[in-house]
Amino acid sequence: MDLICYLHEGWRPLIRPASAKRDWMDKAPESFAYRCLPLNIANSHGWELLNPCAFDACWNGHADVGAVTIRPQGNGPVASAATSLFGQGIVTFHIPGIFRTPPGWNLWVGGSPNQPKDGIYPLTGVVETDWSPFTFTMNWRFTRPNHWIRFEAGEAICFLFPLQRAALEEVKPVFAPIEAEPDLLGRFQAWSKGRNEFVDRVSKAPPKTAADKWQKHYYRGVDMSEKEAVGDHRTKLRIKPFDESAISWPTEVATPIAVNVGQETVVPVTAPVPKQAPVSEQGPNSRTLLDLRKREWLLQTLERTRGLAPHGAEIERRAGLGSEEFLERYYAANRPVILTGEMFEWPALAKWTPEYLSKSVGSKTIEFQGDRNKNGQFEIHKDAHRREMPFDRFIDLLLRPGNGNDAYLTAYNSVRNSEALRPLHADMGFPDKYLTREVEQPNGMMWIGPAGTLTSLHHDLTNNLIAQVVGRKRLLVLPASEVSRLYNHLHVFSEIADLEGPGLTVSRFPRLAGLRYTVVTLMPGEMIFMPLAWWHQVRSIDFSVTVTYTNFRWPNDGYRDFPTS
Repeated sequence: MDLICYLHEGWRPLIRPASAKRDWMDKAPESFAYRCLPLNIANSHGWELLNPCAFDACWNGHADVGAVTIRPQGNGPVASAATSLFGQGIVTFHIPGIFRTPPGWNLWVGGSPNQPKDGIYPLTGVVETDWSPFTFTMNWRFTRPNHWIRFEAGEAICFLFPLQRAALEEVKPVFAPIEAEPDLLGRFQAWSKGRNEFVDRVSKAPPKTAADKWQKHYYRGVDMSEKEAVGDHRTKLRIKPFDESAISWPTEVATPIAVNVGQETVVPVTAPVPKQAPVSEQGPNSRTLLDLRKREWLLQTLERTRGLAPHGAEIERRAGLGSEEFLERYYAANRPVILTGEMFEWPALAKWTPEYLSKSVGSKTIEFQGDRNKNGQFEIHKDAHRREMPFDRFIDLLLRPGNGNDAYLTAYNSVRNSEALRPLHADMGFPDKYLTREVEQPNGMMWIGPAGTLTSLHHDLTNNLIAQVVGRKRLLVLPASEVSRLYNHLHVFSEIADLEGPGLTVSRFPRLAGLRYTVVTLMPGEMIFMPLAWWHQVRSIDFSVTVTYTNFRWPNDGYRDFPTS
């Protein structure tokens, strides 16, 4: 059956197959809670919608709409996602999508099973989504006043799954003596006897391994005689992510760059690139200068031609993209793409809170980039910003208000940090469709920082796969063909650190006239393929953890012959 989520242009629900993982289950001794298969199945029995932006909320105990205070964290558009709409101490989330199920099927909507939240409770609804042309809201009700609660960016705020509308009313519940089913009685008695014997044996001689401390008959779908009860027993649900390939409008659209002229901000979409003075055919450098002009002409003409296609400037979002199509359509074509659904089984998406990261790595010494606010060219002078600190203290540092761009663990520190961060690898999956494990650091390079960190405008000398695990990042992306207009003054860096900087003026940077970039908001669980030589800058919207990979299955050695002089 199909479960369709209809979207208006601009609607971007953050939705993924639900995870079986729970923090409290992870923290149980020997993670024993995961031995309960019904818990695991319930946890993952549907899809989760995620909170797009972090906020704190508090209820003063009154019934009016103004009794709930919502305080945003970071730069997210909280008002468009969560609000106090109904009063009664209720926080309301607007769900940006119209869901449609087949005839006779409803949608169960509520909170994630077995995921309690102190001080607030998810309300549950059953929606007739086979006919309704309306969106619905997800509501949480405070359970006590004057208690601040936090919804993190990327936290699950809604859980849904389809169920048949008439099925429940057709059920005929009855009691019956178990003796009426002799086979069931015999199998139950065998289980009861075996259970008692097992408990007695374990109490007298506790097993040394966790696997021997529990019986696994239900988990394996067999009775005490090892007979399989049903052919479709489940120990794990493999729910598909939502496929975005049918979305026809530009998902990530090129945006005209705004530059400042005095006190006025203008968007010079059609302003021509200033012509350069003619190059004399005389002198020893005339041939080189003419060659450079021809190459710039070619790049600019190719870029104008690319813009003729209706969707030529968009960055597509793709789900379920196979290896060969990725190679042919994006990797070999030097074209970026956003990959959705490739990380939905990564435990890290649910587990990597700042507290979990701090506890997992502990006091191991890590290297990071520090005191970046003191230097406008912190990327170019990154060696001067190397700092060391115990990882748990580093996380505490990031959580201090106003830290912004001052402290950031980046890919440049990855070699120094590979051993310290190794405990986190168990929470990560691996995109084998695109990457190879046959390298020294197959698990990528980690970036950890607070809201406000900036990676300045630059291009890379390799193809990169950027995986967003925690928080959101805002990327400004430009084609490699725009190199002559981006003031590439040193190595891979632009003289312009921030294309959105307040001091950006057309008089100072005239070649920016008419330039267009694509804005990408990369959400937790999404990846973006950034092709070699494509320009981009990256700003964290929230506390963020990102992993970048260069170990593709195909050649990725453009850096070897990059001209440095």
